[in-house]
Amino acid sequence: MIDTLTAYAQAKIDGLAAKSLARTLKPTHRLDSVWVIRGGRRMISFSCNDYLGLSHHPAVKAAAKAAIDTHGTGAGASRLITGDHPLFSELEARLAALKGAEAACVFGSGYLANSGIIPVFAGPGDVVLVDELAHACIWAGASLSRADVIMFRHNDTADLEAKLAAARPGAGRALVATDGVFSMDGDVAPLSEISRIARAHDAWLLVDDAHGLGVLGGGKGVAALFPDARIDLAMGTFSKAIGGYGAYVCATRPVIDLLKMRARTVVYTTGLPPANAAAALAALDVIASDPDLVAAPLAKARRFTSALNLPEAQSTIVPIILGEAETALAAAADLEAKGLLAVPIRPPTVPAGAARLRIAFTAGHPDEAVDRLAEAVRPWLAR
Repeated sequence: MIDTLTAYAQAKIDGLAAKSLARTLKPTHRLDSVWVIRGGRRMISFSCNDYLGLSHHPAVKAAAKAAIDTHGTGAGASRLITGDHPLFSELEARLAALKGAEAACVFGSGYLANSGIIPVFAGPGDVVLVDELAHACIWAGASLSRADVIMFRHNDTADLEAKLAAARPGAGRALVATDGVFSMDGDVAPLSEISRIARAHDAWLLVDDAHGLGVLGGGKGVAALFPDARIDLAMGTFSKAIGGYGAYVCATRPVIDLLKMRARTVVYTTGLPPANAAAALAALDVIASDPDLVAAPLAKARRFTSALNLPEAQSTIVPIILGEAETALAAAADLEAKGLLAVPIRPPTVPAGAARLRIAFTAGHPDEAVDRLAEAVRPWLAR
């Protein structure tokens, strides 16, 4: 006898496998910021978000180790109980200064941040407008808010303005939410125009800068590319260029105070381990002191797009869109045979018919490896 839950799960797995959409976890030993061992093979990875290699930086590791020796491995409670470690306030002050904000709030992860922030500022009777390609955690937060959620076409400011204008008269509060750098396409949101539209309709703007902090705008993130944009909720993570784990949002002091009182993903979850906060502080020190390191990932991405006559990379992420899932799997297997790891991205992470290789460039990638990747990808582009 097989129970109905197991039968349901197996049927779903079989259906996904029939469409080349089944996924399995593959243990990957990261040797440093570039080299990995996977399936017993040593390969150079182009599928990691550790853009500056700081997860293996000696100063960052030393800071994490010292924090463990002094403070232990965990926060021990939610932040409103006894889990508000002194390192958090130091990190929040540092982030606020970097972003030119009054205050900041640290979260356990980017997903926890966006799914917790949005419901604090939008609810029934309000409206949330979300870019169609925004990260899943933005969509989760919008859904949890129980506000009226409206999708606008990707980076289409005319569509945003029309939909916001139509929705605004009957709504209470309004929030516009978008990625700064889109994680699957690598393009940058037109934040100046989005900000103008939001202000014109008395809407607040949330920008997820997970893939901009540390590598764009001189390390300050995507907002630094748009100095005229007003971003009310400047969110980002420590799990990409910072090389660790956790997330933050910067805003005015009352906004941050309210989040710390009411965001369910702050109130009802254990605080970030102190070692993660210490590592983030050390990583921010490296970013501030090494502009050449900060500039390197984008330069590598642009070397790659230039070699293949692709549009110039806007960020560290370059998608090679191949269409069907089977094609993306075959391309990834071909590259892996050449010692190059570029994990295929398939629906539902990307839309149907838009399976791809998502190439992520880091400061540690040798130019020779970038050129070798371009030559390996070229035949697949030709198809």
